[in-house]
Amino acid sequence: MARSPCDLRLLLLAAAAAFIYIQVRLFATQSHYADRLAEAEKSENQCTSQLKSLIDQISMQQEKIVALEEMKTREDEERAQLKILVQDLEKRSVQKLLNKNVVPVAAVVIMACNRPDYLERTVESILKYQTSVASKFPLFISQDGTNGAVKKKALDYKQITYMQGSSMGQFFEQYLEPIRLNDVHIDWNSEDLSYLWEVRTNLDFEGCHSHKEVPNHFFLCNTKDKFLTKFGKEVASATPLHGSDAVLKAHNMAADVRIQYNDQEDFERVARQFGIFEEWKDGIPRTAYKGVVVFRYKSSPRRIFLVSPDSLRQLGV
Repeated sequence: MARSPCDLRLLLLAAAAAFIYIQVRLFATQSHYADRLAEAEKSENQCTSQLKSLIDQISMQQEKIVALEEMKTREDEERAQLKILVQDLEKRSVQKLLNKNVVPVAAVVIMACNRPDYLERTVESILKYQTSVASKFPLFISQDGTNGAVKKKALDYKQITYMQGSSMGQFFEQYLEPIRLNDVHIDWNSEDLSYLWEVRTNLDFEGCHSHKEVPNHFFLCNTKDKFLTKFGKEVASATPLHGSDAVLKAHNMAADVRIQYNDQEDFERVARQFGIFEEWKDGIPRTAYKGVVVFRYKSSPRRIFLVSPDSLRQLGV
């Protein structure tokens, strides 16, 4: 029995509806799996990021461990050098000087590394003024490195004690080699250096009183350290720079600038960007005064002051 055209149309409509239904289900299934795949990819990226962060933290800790080990090694070497120094002083009859009440006031240490000509020029200049007071101001040459010419030059001076430095020249190329000895004559007799003095001999100074324990009838003055005051004003008057781009701003400044570091890690970050010595010793940066590290950048006459959060208070500003 033949089917009518109406029956065929119904069958086609049913087949079309079934096809559309299947396609909709397939699309929904694909979308569901696509969402799950996206979530899985997102989770994988997060895991990768966390793993990278963990690796970075481990790397930083390893660097700190290496730095601490190097610091311990240097301190051990310094102790060994101090022991040698004491033995050398004993050989040079320093104890005999003490028995004669000739007490050294301060030691004068000349640092040397790889430039024997600079060492000779420095030593000869100092000996002009030191020879007459040698017992009070003993001279030492500390060589940071193993340069044979420097050692030979140092040992030529029998009146000077020679010492070997502990860092063995590891910082010479980066920090010391670019330094050039000043070749511009300065008439120090005409320079006003009064801000460096705290002890005065002038009886007319107000606030001063005699002190029997101070030699040569010096007089102690109840005045604030002049250098501290002068230096504090210079730091306070420098232009403060803030923000993560403070170092970049400093490059474009013509006047003195002041940048604050918050802790050791922050100081090392800033120092690294300027290319200055990053070492931190006994809770403060090397060369710091009241937490302030001052330097001139790329032969510019302006100064850059790196200050701790407490520096201005310590300077009385």
